[in-house]
Amino acid sequence: MTSTTWQRASLVGTVAAVLGLLAFVTLRTNRPASISVALARGLTPEAPAFVLPRLDGEGIIDLAVLRGKVVVINFWASWCVPCRDEAPALEATWQQYKDRGVIILGVNVQDLIPEAQRFIKETKTTFPTVRDRDNSVYKAYGLTGVPETFFVDRQGRIVRKFPGVVTDLRRWSESVEDALAR
Repeated sequence: MTSTTWQRASLVGTVAAVLGLLAFVTLRTNRPASISVALARGLTPEAPAFVLPRLDGEGIIDLAVLRGKVVVINFWASWCVPCRDEAPALEATWQQYKDRGVIILGVNVQDLIPEAQRFIKETKTTFPTVRDRDNSVYKAYGLTGVPETFFVDRQGRIVRKFPGVVTDLRRWSESVEDALAR
């Protein structure tokens, strides 16, 4: 191999490596936003799977086991004032729809266990609640803050998202009814 050929091969290899790294970083960076992007395009992405320990009792909750039910996944934290404002609407929605195959699932993030348990007691929420200890589920869903809520249909597809606080019971009911109708 001549010096020029070697330099060209080395340059091609370097460019390929840089492009590969750029593609990897871009895909890795953009992955969390993909749920929001997909929903904005009218698509229904598959809900990222998770198995998390219960915060409100013993055991775990596996999202895959809930397939066949509509699942409303609400990410919250005890220090989040809007989460506290939203809790009564979530509880009312749970009471209204739990007998129709709808699960409201609270996912506690970025919190201390005693404060999270105090929040549940103070807000009188009775729907199942789990804890995302390492923020892996928070990241998989592409959250940028709390509260944030995802509506998952019976097939495990995300059909709607509330990025922020929602206290209007009508909006909760409409979103649950839409997910039930799919």
